[in-house]
Amino acid sequence: MTAPAPGDEAAACLVALEAALAEGGAPALAGVSPAALDNALRALAKRHGAASLPLLERLADAAPDKDHRRAVRRALYRLEQSGLRPPRASGAAPTRPVVTRTAEHPVRAWLSGIDGSGSRAAWILFEGGLGGGLRLCSLILNDEAGIMDAAGGPIARKRLEAELRGLRESQKLPWVEVDGRRACALVAEALVLHERLGTVPPPEFARWKRLFAAASAATPQLRGDLQPKQGEAQPKASRLQGEAQPKASRADTKEKLPADMPSRDAVSETLLEDSATLLDLPELMGWFIDPGRVQHEALALLQVRESRLVVSEQVKAEREASIVDGVVEAQLPDAARRRWAARLREMAEIFRMTGRLEPAALAEQTARALADIGRPATTIPFARALAARGIEMASEVALGRTRLADVSRAPARRARS
Repeated sequence: MTAPAPGDEAAACLVALEAALAEGGAPALAGVSPAALDNALRALAKRHGAASLPLLERLADAAPDKDHRRAVRRALYRLEQSGLRPPRASGAAPTRPVVTRTAEHPVRAWLSGIDGSGSRAAWILFEGGLGGGLRLCSLILNDEAGIMDAAGGPIARKRLEAELRGLRESQKLPWVEVDGRRACALVAEALVLHERLGTVPPPEFARWKRLFAAASAATPQLRGDLQPKQGEAQPKASRLQGEAQPKASRADTKEKLPADMPSRDAVSETLLEDSATLLDLPELMGWFIDPGRVQHEALALLQVRESRLVVSEQVKAEREASIVDGVVEAQLPDAARRRWAARLREMAEIFRMTGRLEPAALAEQTARALADIGRPATTIPFARALAARGIEMASEVALGRTRLADVSRAPARRARS
């Protein structure tokens, strides 16, 4: 059996193409040579012009191999050169721009522990914008003054991982990863604080303000409602706020606890007695009352210790205790107590996230005692230790052993070179 002549094959192909154009289908091209298909498509386009475009578009998708697709593309190109631009098929995907812009949103965040001035560092990673890249915002947040410092910009993923490794190796305060929206909620609180104080964030924050406003609008009232990204554990609820679970009533407790087991209140009070030891933790070594506020009391303490009067050690101890009591009462009013309690709750959460459950429980119990305004602050060992350490630091300043600027706990913006 002889193969059909090239002219006959092209004619038969043209007949099949004419039928497909009339019926809206696509002919089988597997048995047609690319050369015969090319000739048939030339004849079809010459007869029908733009009316043949829908069939050519279908053939471009249904061609069995590269050579047949090339023949169809040549036919489309010839029509386009003659002024007939092929329309896009209704089911074809729209052309995507090379560079797209998407809404920028927080995807990851990291928080440091809180230092003695109430400041902490926050890194918030945003994704999106033109090209969908990453931008890292670095902030210093203070619970008395708001946003103290702002920096950052575009960052590559490899550079980000290198920066994170550097943090883990060099920072004295612990860092934990949290939900990006959680960190944005802290920034929103700092902005509210600025409004209340009548102050403004540093100029470097201006370029980030839009991103945080958008994040706040998208996820309102997230403070304390998000689980940190430390595994996928139970929902956060109020864990970052440090709120306790509802307590059982005294009657219920007595029914549930054995007779020889101490009550929950007794356990809490025993735990509170050790609250001063929190300041021995490396993360809290810098926690104390601002020495600049207790300089007079520091001089009084030095006079007691260096007095030439012959007094008993008990009298000296009572005088020193009286000085500490005075500092506690003067420097820890209700607002300050709530502020220190909030710091302790935040640190309790960080301790818990880093697997240190004992200091977490101690910090939570101490925070609860500080927040209980009906309890005198002078009865809380942690409060007395804050005052005593602040007086000691002020004494060092008075003796010329250190500079006040080096031990000040007053919030201060970072100097820029």
